[in-house]
Amino acid sequence: MITAQIVKELRERTGAGMMDCKKALTETNGDLEKAIEVLREKGLAAAAKKAGRIAAEGLVETFVSEDLKSAGIVELNCETDFVAANEEFINFAKNLAKQAASTNANTIDEFVNEKYIADESTTIKDTTTVLIAKIGENMNVRRFEKFSIEEGLIQSYIHGGGRIGVLVEVACKVQNDVVKTVAKDVAMQIAAANPLFLDKDSVDAETLEKEKEIYRVQAANEGKPANIVEKMVEGRVKKYFKEVCLLEQVWVKNPDYTITKYIEEKSKEVGAPITVTRFVRFERGEGIEKKEENFAEEVQKQMQQVK
Repeated sequence: MITAQIVKELRERTGAGMMDCKKALTETNGDLEKAIEVLREKGLAAAAKKAGRIAAEGLVETFVSEDLKSAGIVELNCETDFVAANEEFINFAKNLAKQAASTNANTIDEFVNEKYIADESTTIKDTTTVLIAKIGENMNVRRFEKFSIEEGLIQSYIHGGGRIGVLVEVACKVQNDVVKTVAKDVAMQIAAANPLFLDKDSVDAETLEKEKEIYRVQAANEGKPANIVEKMVEGRVKKYFKEVCLLEQVWVKNPDYTITKYIEEKSKEVGAPITVTRFVRFERGEGIEKKEENFAEEVQKQMQQVK
């Protein structure tokens, strides 16, 4: 009898898909070691050896529905920019972004265990494993977001061939080219200026207090008296808001405008309020610690191994 536990163990040891593990165990009458050999022979266990390697390259991909009401964004990582340019890898990323737009998943684990949109006989996770074995590099579906709006529209922006991806959601009773342009401009702003928050009210109390404490220490180190310190802190907080809050930022396309002022003018033009309700910005590999390789040391190690 093939138990769920032995299938789980085989998957952990080989990185192969669940159905492939079941087939291999059935073929070998439940013999774990022989099943590993079967998977290796088929090339499906190759992924396990690559699973420990750092995947910090890859693509950020977006998808927006034709009616601009739903959208998805995903980051798919690999080890090298060479593989990121592979047609199968690119198509996989595009399909994942499309699937993200309609997913019911709330976590990345739920997402990768869904049936794959381009082949419902398998899951995203198992498709990833097969692609790892085929292409020869570790890969990882790292994160996703789903947007949906009833009154308004969604726009996306991809920068640097998939290095940065943005989705922005804009609420408005009117849906015309002006509103689409505003949303696209804001998406480009987000890509370029990397805001951390939508507006001042979105900055959580803990983050704000940490910033204030840093400014207090800075002012004290400058030898400022106590009554001046708080005024300096207040001024630096205002500057902080202009740097990290989207609606407070100076518009990159016209420094005479803030994003708020730009949106206000366009709202008058269309005759209805335009409101940015939320956004997401993914930058490929951000937060992933890349292993720094010393080429000379690597060559030396290989020469020593040959000896």
